[in-house]
Amino acid sequence: MVQVTSASTDPAASGLPPLDLLIAAPRGFCAGVDRAIRIVELAIEKYGAPVYVRHEIVHNKYVVDELREKGAVFVEELDDVPGDAPVVFSAHGVPKAVPFKASERGLTWLDATCPLVSKVHRQAERLSEQGRHILFIGHEGHPEVIGTLGQLPDGAMTLVETEADVAALDVADSDNLAFLTQTTLSVDDTAGIVAALKRRFPSIQGPRGEDICYATSNRQAAVKTIAHQCDAMLVIGATNSSNSLRLVEVAERQGTRAMLVKRGACIDFDWLEGARTLGITAGASAPEVLVREVVDRLATRYAITEREVEHTVERMVFKLPRGLAA
Repeated sequence: MVQVTSASTDPAASGLPPLDLLIAAPRGFCAGVDRAIRIVELAIEKYGAPVYVRHEIVHNKYVVDELREKGAVFVEELDDVPGDAPVVFSAHGVPKAVPFKASERGLTWLDATCPLVSKVHRQAERLSEQGRHILFIGHEGHPEVIGTLGQLPDGAMTLVETEADVAALDVADSDNLAFLTQTTLSVDDTAGIVAALKRRFPSIQGPRGEDICYATSNRQAAVKTIAHQCDAMLVIGATNSSNSLRLVEVAERQGTRAMLVKRGACIDFDWLEGARTLGITAGASAPEVLVREVVDRLATRYAITEREVEHTVERMVFKLPRGLAA
């Protein structure tokens, strides 16, 4: 763990109450989000505006609005895409039927699915080919879950959300089961569900490697590193961002009150009352500009001292699709 002290304000000179900020690292954009945003930007450069995007490219309004200004048009279904327009599939992944339908219509399409989500899709196909029924740990209705379940025929996978779901499972062949997980889950919650699956189905086959992505795990670990030192914690992210919501839960499990905020203007200063040390992190789809916006907003009410607390260094980079990388 490395702590780096940066900007500070003298409380005596400013007349403002002091507030010590512990800023978690890593935070914010991951390699999959970086790649997805860049795919949309490069598609606009290559094909010209508008470029259609099925679903939010990532779960962050600031990012979506910026891309919209550059020429992206966000839609929920392929039916909303004109026949002569290029379309990008979001980082969360889509059911297999979606690119099939796009090809049938003759659409030019680009897949911005995070490679780590695509890895789960491939695992699901392999396990199904082995004759195994898959228990998929995830949150119902999340785009990543919809996309993963849509890689196989109906009935080939069963969604499991909680340990109680494990107890209630009714499976036809308990000797031919496997499990996979959504990439943006709580590490601790998922460990409990996996343990429950293994207790009930000792022969169940797990994934070859960890399904929860490196960025989700690292951001949760970084929060655990600082939460116990903080009176409160702000998590910057969208309300529909799974990994951001999990960061709030991680902080609260450490005994620290935590709140999700979209950006600086959303800070509830009444909620912060009494805090002397405040933790800050950002979900994997929240840009660093929003972190600085939050810090700047806090500086209007407090004499702040910033310290970045680095848990680990991320160097992951994902390749762009052929045709765009050039």
